[in-house]
Amino acid sequence: MEIDNKDKQLLEILQVDGRKSLTELAKAIKLSIDSTHKRIKKLKEKGIVNRFGIFINPKALGYDLVTNIQIKLQNINEEELNRFIAFLKQHKNIIELITTLGDYDLTCVIIAKNTQELEEISINIRQKFRNLIADWKSVINLKVYKFEEYKFT
Repeated sequence: MEIDNKDKQLLEILQVDGRKSLTELAKAIKLSIDSTHKRIKKLKEKGIVNRFGIFINPKALGYDLVTNIQIKLQNINEEELNRFIAFLKQHKNIIELITTLGDYDLTCVIIAKNTQELEEISINIRQKFRNLIADWKSVINLKVYKFEEYKFT
């Protein structure tokens, strides 16, 4: 979908602070409050903006390890895949889950308070789904410099 410069400005501002008031947003992009509200509504309707939220820093909550896990699956049917995905989605330590195309089928992010907890979570998942998991690759994140930040200008 094509978006104009005002929409791009609006998206860039909302990425930084999704809690800005309509008055502040309208002033920043030099439009009326009503026009700004209509633009936000249109961006949501077209699926460009899925939701407004916050970025939680897991380390500030005591989760010192943030780990990217790549998972390669084997001999899997749709029912087993759905069961596996449902399990991962409901797991309290998995904060991201994405299907991928390439050497691995899924990638997820696991948060853990320490290496012992990470090991317990990994072993639990790998044992529970040992017939489905062909390979499991872990990479521990050290620091986030950029997270889902889109540039339009």
